[in-house]
Amino acid sequence: MLRISDTSQSEIYETARLSRDARFDGRFFVGVKTTGIYCRPVCPANAPKRENVSFYPTAAAASEAGFRPCLRCRPECAPGTPAWLGTSTTVQRGLRLIADGALDDSDIENLSERLGVTSRHLRRLFNQHLGASPIAVAHTQRLHFAKRLIDQTTLPMAEIAMASGFGSTRRFNDAFRNTYGRTPRELRGRRTIVEPSAGLTLQLPYRSPFDLGSLLRFFAARAIPGVEVVTDGRYLRSVILDGSQGVIDLHDDGENVLLTVHGAGTRALLPIIQRVRGMFDLDASPDDISRVLSRDRLLKSLLRKSPGIRVPGAWDGFELTVRAILGQQISVAAATTLASRVVQRYGEDLNVAVPGLEGDAMPRQLFPHPEKLLRARLGDLGIIASRADTIRQIARGVVEGRISFDSAQGVDEFCTSLVAIKGIGEWTAQYVAMRALKDPDAFPHADLGLLRAFDGPDRDRMKPAELKVRSEVWRPWRAYAALLLWSSGENSGG
Repeated sequence: MLRISDTSQSEIYETARLSRDARFDGRFFVGVKTTGIYCRPVCPANAPKRENVSFYPTAAAASEAGFRPCLRCRPECAPGTPAWLGTSTTVQRGLRLIADGALDDSDIENLSERLGVTSRHLRRLFNQHLGASPIAVAHTQRLHFAKRLIDQTTLPMAEIAMASGFGSTRRFNDAFRNTYGRTPRELRGRRTIVEPSAGLTLQLPYRSPFDLGSLLRFFAARAIPGVEVVTDGRYLRSVILDGSQGVIDLHDDGENVLLTVHGAGTRALLPIIQRVRGMFDLDASPDDISRVLSRDRLLKSLLRKSPGIRVPGAWDGFELTVRAILGQQISVAAATTLASRVVQRYGEDLNVAVPGLEGDAMPRQLFPHPEKLLRARLGDLGIIASRADTIRQIARGVVEGRISFDSAQGVDEFCTSLVAIKGIGEWTAQYVAMRALKDPDAFPHADLGLLRAFDGPDRDRMKPAELKVRSEVWRPWRAYAALLLWSSGENSGG
């Protein structure tokens, strides 16, 4: 089992453990040999002696080493572990797929095939970088998610077992007995189980600082009427997963993003949460991003103004791509109007209600599926013929499987497939990679808003080639640099 044994790294983690430094929460876990439990570095319990602890890069690695989760600091509530930082590209892609449930109904051979490697090589990479096998990582994810549902909701145990991907109540119960030495019901205690009537709410942790206001302003400017609503520090949108319709409702309580899910089936809970974490970039590591971007004088000054910068993600890659095409060479507001017309004509009515909301305060429609836009008549909606054709070609590419927003693919491969469609250039491909594939290094270097950010009375407009060269030192966080630069001017991206 991989544990952190490098002397300098161990000393850093030991200092963080003793000081309960919140910046390291979720970045490593502490195995306590005398108790057999593993903790977050911010655990409030009395700190054990140095010789009695070991450090692990992931919760799965600590579990594989024989430690069980602490019931006091609750490792399942740690901010999302940026375990892929510094790992191989294959591990990064594998982690994204596992987070999306790739091993819930399949096996490691299928996962390996999607990643283009052998199962043996994938196991070796995971053990090398994360200290645990893909199966162990998936099991820890299921267990932690189930524990959060036990603690934060009143869902019946059978539904929690299904939502967390255990497949059966027996496997669910066995996993908890083996890990915690208690049944799920014993962990929950004597709480009364009631059927939720106003949606199901969960806490989604993040690393501070977190600038939700900037994210909401970004989403508000691009919100598609009927599909999304942004108001009073709150974001709502219609969603559909595997035929299950729902509404997600988010706001920030100062410590967590609170996500309320209305209408969607229990099986959709984990995929919804993973998508929301991506949309709001909750797993970002502000310290790592700032450390690199602060090397640039302009970005350093912008980071002081926006220390909690996040890259806005997207609920659906196809929807984002259509929206980006509509926004080519027109204003954000005009593109939003066109997107609204597309939804009104081809979108599906939503059959989910949110208590206390109605009219324009409530999402009413779902964005059209690709099949609906294959032969869509878009000309009379104000969309020029060339863009209408590009939208139809994107829809056809998705339906035929030539275009995919699967996080298993490499970003270069994705961009190549996208720009092969007439009407889509490098800017659109990089923008979609930034937001839909969550590539932290995507960078549309020819964007006019980015070039304008360097305007000054004593210099000419920066050229795209110059910006591309300057951005090399911002890797692997150029997407965050783009958001900072956009925020400094009037043009804030597509």
